[in-house]
Amino acid sequence: MIVEVNDLKQYFVLPSQDIVYAVDGVSFRISEGETLGLVGESGCGKTTIGRCLLRLIEYTDGEVLFKEKDIKQLNNEELRSMRKEMQIIFQDPFSSLDPRKTVFQLVSEPLIVHKLGNEKTIKDKTLEVLKRVGLEKEDIIYKYPHELDGGRCQRVGIARAFSTGPKFIVCDEPVSNLDVSLQAQILNLLMDMQKEYSLTYLFISHNIAVIKHISDYVVVMYLGKIMESAKKDELFDKYFHPYTKALFAAIPSPYLKDRKDRKERIILSGDVPTPINPGPGCRFEERCPISINKCKTSQPPLVDIGNNHKVACFLVNK
Repeated sequence: MIVEVNDLKQYFVLPSQDIVYAVDGVSFRISEGETLGLVGESGCGKTTIGRCLLRLIEYTDGEVLFKEKDIKQLNNEELRSMRKEMQIIFQDPFSSLDPRKTVFQLVSEPLIVHKLGNEKTIKDKTLEVLKRVGLEKEDIIYKYPHELDGGRCQRVGIARAFSTGPKFIVCDEPVSNLDVSLQAQILNLLMDMQKEYSLTYLFISHNIAVIKHISDYVVVMYLGKIMESAKKDELFDKYFHPYTKALFAAIPSPYLKDRKDRKERIILSGDVPTPINPGPGCRFEERCPISINKCKTSQPPLVDIGNNHKVACFLVNK
């Protein structure tokens, strides 16, 4: 087990002293070489979890273990050393890159910061990584980010993340800002590099079709809580939570036959509730089409219904 998250909590205190429960008691594990897909709509806490795992923000409570080491107990020097093995690919390729640096400078920077070789070694390694992501041409590697399209910018972000030889990478919606053809290219590149270098991914997305393509295990989140989790094949074969059903019903199909045969689309009523000082009940209760009185007063526990398939719903648990 390369990553283990136990009862992770991340609360933000507002100037009004109200508390935002961004992540509230989340637990999961990621085996080496596996991709865990974290899916849910905007505001559910996906990105916050990814940043907590890398300690880019100091989480409120809980435990994050990387290679059996509690990252919260690491001092600055230990954390700096560990970050060579833990990297992130950001959602927006343009805002995550320094506009004053060329592609070559951006990819070589992590190697320089971590002192991973002399000048020649760093240059050779940088060119090797750029070639691996398809950016080896000289007319590209000396350009600035604003001179590149979104797909190439994201390849630069991927090259930066891979340059230090990490074992674990948080992919924070790396294809959501790209068109469909570029999405497929980037996903295939990530999967090829995962096999080649035995990498482990936490892949964050709001698109469950993308999650299906790349993940081994899937965690469905809603408003800071896990609603359902299972192996990919099992979850896509049979899902139980009302929110998961709504997500699957929203997947578009390009085939007319499928459109005729598919189940009726589930339309969730109302807006996503605020994560500020939520009530005692289930986070999904206000929008759930099958909620009962108990859902208003108690939070359903995440229960294993067999084969490590877990669901947080009183009606399913019955």
